[in-house]
Amino acid sequence: MSRPGSLITALILAAWTAVQAGEPPAEPDMGILVLELENDLFAGQDRHYTNGVRASWITPDGGVPGLLRDVGGLIPFFPGDGELKNSWSIGQNMYTPRDLRATDPVPDDRPYAGWLYVSGGLAEVTKRRMDRLQLTLGVIGPASLADKTQQEIHRIVGAPMPRGWDHQLGNEPTLMVSYERQVHALERGTSTGWQMDVIRHWGATLGTPFTLINSGLTLRAGRNLPHDFGPSRIQPALPGSGLFVPRARRGWYVFAGVDVRAVAWNVFLDGSTFRDSPGVDRNPLVGDAQAGAVLSLGRARLTYTHVFRSQEFTDQPEREDFGAVSLSWLF
Repeated sequence: MSRPGSLITALILAAWTAVQAGEPPAEPDMGILVLELENDLFAGQDRHYTNGVRASWITPDGGVPGLLRDVGGLIPFFPGDGELKNSWSIGQNMYTPRDLRATDPVPDDRPYAGWLYVSGGLAEVTKRRMDRLQLTLGVIGPASLADKTQQEIHRIVGAPMPRGWDHQLGNEPTLMVSYERQVHALERGTSTGWQMDVIRHWGATLGTPFTLINSGLTLRAGRNLPHDFGPSRIQPALPGSGLFVPRARRGWYVFAGVDVRAVAWNVFLDGSTFRDSPGVDRNPLVGDAQAGAVLSLGRARLTYTHVFRSQEFTDQPEREDFGAVSLSWLF
């Protein structure tokens, strides 16, 4: 789908430019821009969950409108002792079978599908905890433009053309609500800036794209860790945070995490909600293991995550691997 080496190089150069701008702010003045790409070419593959992109904007506490503050006060999961943040996102996901040369639906393999969506979220953040409630609206099918996006990118990079998009899941609207809680635990540190901690998480999602509950943890270790909640990821995944607060001009950490999901519905495996369509037998339990590294440089935070995902459907012959890069920038 893309050339990961070139993209990572460009993000590193952008982050290095940020570190030359002086000491990082304790908080963003305007907000945080978060750019994310997940792609299976990082693992040398081109199949199943093949690509995800998302751009997000997170406001500082002072930028949350009064109406959203009133809503935050009514949410029972928000204890009311932290700062409020709200976020807005737009993203696109692509899903394909293993054999991109087949023109007809591939028996016992996941169907072609695309998803275009927008999200609005409200979070309450303290030093140790983040609670986040998110509403996502979108569309599945040709209206998502995933077929045209993948075909054009394959044409540009000279990759084999996917030939089965004529049989993708049909157009349908999507609605999804999700809640996540993350808590810092077992924090340890030294006077020289070396630190480690564990972040526990749990959450639930209810909607037409996905319905699931999940839980897991992330271990971080490094020097001058920025105050965040792990690397940002596209749902469904281990939760993280696009927001971060640098503790020094330069910081870094490595991390490893696991997430277990009990999945009651996945439209990209089960098939269309309102019509007959190709589909596969979904596995009710799915696990992610991930590892990677984070660089905090001035106003920028650059992340690479490698994900190992267990089989999502019965006839999937092996686990799925893919990589994720993200860049958060304080404004």
